[in-house]
Amino acid sequence: MSNRTFDRETLLDLSVNVIPLAILAFFVIVYGVMGNYPDDPVVLVVQMSIIIVTGIALTLLTYFSGKAIAGSEEEDEIPPGYSAEDAAAAPDPEAESTAEDV
Repeated sequence: MSNRTFDRETLLDLSVNVIPLAILAFFVIVYGVMGNYPDDPVVLVVQMSIIIVTGIALTLLTYFSGKAIAGSEEEDEIPPGYSAEDAAAAPDPEAESTAEDV
């Protein structure tokens, strides 16, 4: 297992959030450079804060979902309703299938 938090497969899973983040960054830049600024600065502050807070929230959501995905890949798959002791006591299905094939 890799020492990195996010391996290649996890980064590929999280790459779907790059496009919305790029769109939000594009609008912040466009509104900042070519904005038609209203007379009331409160409107500009609310507009920019909605875009920036949404971008920060999406970035945090992406990070924590990446940690959850990486953490779930490290855990053993135990079906719901079973304990670790049940999983250890269960016979290996691969060992049974090879015995039947012989």
